[in-house]
Amino acid sequence: MIDALIAGRIYGQVEERSGQNGSVYVTCKVRAATDDGDFIICNVIAFNDATRNTLLSLGDGDSLSLSGALTPKVWTDKQGKARPALDLIAHAVITAHLNTAE
Repeated sequence: MIDALIAGRIYGQVEERSGQNGSVYVTCKVRAATDDGDFIICNVIAFNDATRNTLLSLGDGDSLSLSGALTPKVWTDKQGKARPALDLIAHAVITAHLNTAE
């Protein structure tokens, strides 16, 4: 586990879901810029109420910073090229509108 702080923009829609045990969580994707002008997609999941509510108030293209447990991944695009991705369990989020922390 890597303790991370990432910044980027919401990519697509933020979704609220329920687990099999009835727990509620939020998922979204964040598009973060890299040094070479490319971007990396970070798959985000949030469980605590304040972070979930803040993420739900955001829409596609909104800027934010997230703090949490990061896991690096690799996926293969349609052209067969290996691309990096990130999974983040968000503990806190900061936006221009609101900020939350545990």
